[in-house]
Amino acid sequence: VRLVKHTLEIIHLLTDQNPLQVVIDAVSKGAPREDSTRVGSGGVVRRQAVDVSPMRRVNEAIYLMCKGAREAAFRNLKTLPECLADEIVNASKGSSNSYAIKKKDEVERVAKANR
Repeated sequence: VRLVKHTLEIIHLLTDQNPLQVVIDAVSKGAPREDSTRVGSGGVVRRQAVDVSPMRRVNEAIYLMCKGAREAAFRNLKTLPECLADEIVNASKGSSNSYAIKKKDEVERVAKANR
């Protein structure tokens, strides 16, 4: 809880906006709209593009942002709240510096290839 509180304070200092609105923007922009799933028939497994449900989009966006912040903070002087704040701000801007945005683009590109 303390980490999230520090993160929201850092976001407010960086953007001068409501930090919860920045988080909501980051979740909506960092969520993949399309994914691919494995479809097997007759021993042949191929990938099929599918739409992502709204709940999974939210969960996936939060997961990707947390994973990106954790990787950024690992073996680094920056604290986890600082890395999480950077990740959320970059994702809310749609910046390609964000781990979540990069992964979202990659997942959607793979899904497009498997249509």
